[in-house]
Amino acid sequence: MGSFNPARLILARERRGLNKSRLAERVGVTAQSLINYEAGRTVPTESTLAKIAEALSFPRAFFDGPEIPKPSIDASSFRALSTMTAAQRDAALGAGALAFEVCRWIEQRFSLPPAKLPDLRGMGPEEAAASLRESWGLGLLPIRSVVHLLELYGVRVFSLSEQSREVDAFSLWHGETPFCFLNTTKSAEHGRFDAAHELGHLVLHRHGAPSGRAAEHEADTFASAFLMPRSSVRSEVPPAAGLRHLIALKKKWNVSVAALANRSHKVGVLSDWHYRGLCIEMGKRGYRTTEPDPMPNRETSQILHKVFAALREDGLSKADIAKDLCLYAHDVDAIVFGLVLTPVDGGGTATARHGAPPRTPPPLRLVKS
Repeated sequence: MGSFNPARLILARERRGLNKSRLAERVGVTAQSLINYEAGRTVPTESTLAKIAEALSFPRAFFDGPEIPKPSIDASSFRALSTMTAAQRDAALGAGALAFEVCRWIEQRFSLPPAKLPDLRGMGPEEAAASLRESWGLGLLPIRSVVHLLELYGVRVFSLSEQSREVDAFSLWHGETPFCFLNTTKSAEHGRFDAAHELGHLVLHRHGAPSGRAAEHEADTFASAFLMPRSSVRSEVPPAAGLRHLIALKKKWNVSVAALANRSHKVGVLSDWHYRGLCIEMGKRGYRTTEPDPMPNRETSQILHKVFAALREDGLSKADIAKDLCLYAHDVDAIVFGLVLTPVDGGGTATARHGAPPRTPPPLRLVKS
């Protein structure tokens, strides 16, 4: 066996959303013993490590090796952080750490697009959204896929774990690489808005601009303006638009009816009185939780799809990635869940070419519609 690393024990425990007392109880040791293991004051016996590995559903070998970088809570943008439990937050950050490892594994074998996000701090969110659209040549066109657009400009997009379902999304810069983590169990419209919201954080708040509610409000405003340009909404939405009209119009921008109503109000198309009436009607119809006439499919990752397709051609599967990283396949599954259209599993015998130079997946192409 290798050398036990207490930092990996902490990561595994937090990834599973357990506190020290719960894990100690499952393993059959005292809470103080577990505290000592995590502090590096004592090393668990092999039999105890085997029980820890089983309790946390990690391979025994995971607890050896170098420390895995973990997202810092101060550098991560979390929506509704005040309502999130510590366990939910830590599980999400743990998912981020494992995504760093999977991304590192992929980047050793493929050349991925470099980060090309501008630093727009100091700009207002509305101005920043218009500026980014102009610099990316989007004009006023509806965005076909926010996830593909993020990936085209170097953002690594991964899924949040099933244990972090209460977390909508979060993003951060890991060194010079931007990461975005999306909850892929939400509606397609919700996911698009979350992706645009996190893009707002990445371009507006990289260097510690406003935090908390101020930052979330800026990111929301950015996402709304980025998905639904002011002049486009003003020209398309009539002042007396009813709920049925808005449900039909929302397909132009692929947003929720609530988001379109809010944007129409913010840009001055809908009066305060009319908007309040629409909000009441949407609430009565349950449109805050269930989207009317929803998008048929949620957005997926173009990069992950192409990477896994290429790996399958080499006879590699997610189990091979997991084995290389001392993980179980279900943790790789959780990181890409909902982002890959085709199965991640491949057939055949693993033939990893560890010494091979990076390969570039087929070029990403931004589709304007």
